[in-house]
Amino acid sequence: MPLIRAFEASDWPQLRPLLQEVFATGDTYAYAPQSSDAELHKTWIEGPEATFVICGEDGELLGSYALRPNQPGQGSHVANCGYLVAPAARGQGLATLMCEHSQAEALRRGYRAMQFNLVVSTNTGAVRLWQQLGFEIVGTLPGAFKHQCLGYVDAHVMFKTLSPKDS
Repeated sequence: MPLIRAFEASDWPQLRPLLQEVFATGDTYAYAPQSSDAELHKTWIEGPEATFVICGEDGELLGSYALRPNQPGQGSHVANCGYLVAPAARGQGLATLMCEHSQAEALRRGYRAMQFNLVVSTNTGAVRLWQQLGFEIVGTLPGAFKHQCLGYVDAHVMFKTLSPKDS
């Protein structure tokens, strides 16, 4: 059974190339495909409130997620997450495990909802998974993502309430 735990500095040598590989495709994340090591570290480790990794039974890093407030101040009760799974580990339910873990972690940290700001419409697997996990498309941004192969494609804003609105 995969283990999800908090990122440790010793994970960076395994996580850095995974981030590079996923961002370089230019088809799911808005980060520059050729981000430097420093940019990757700032984006995934320094900037978020918390970063988690998912590891296989042998300790190999299979994926990661980063949790942060979606907005500062009056919007800080809504969480935002980014997820990535090693290409060789896809199709094993790891994104589902991480998304479920992140929602529980967000609730534990006092967030009331979670929002994904830029879910690329052509990333149909992610759109379908987030919908299966209770996220709704609350808006579509026409041509908001410059896909490395397809050019300008739509992106969705997806949202899910994590706790009752009046709590």
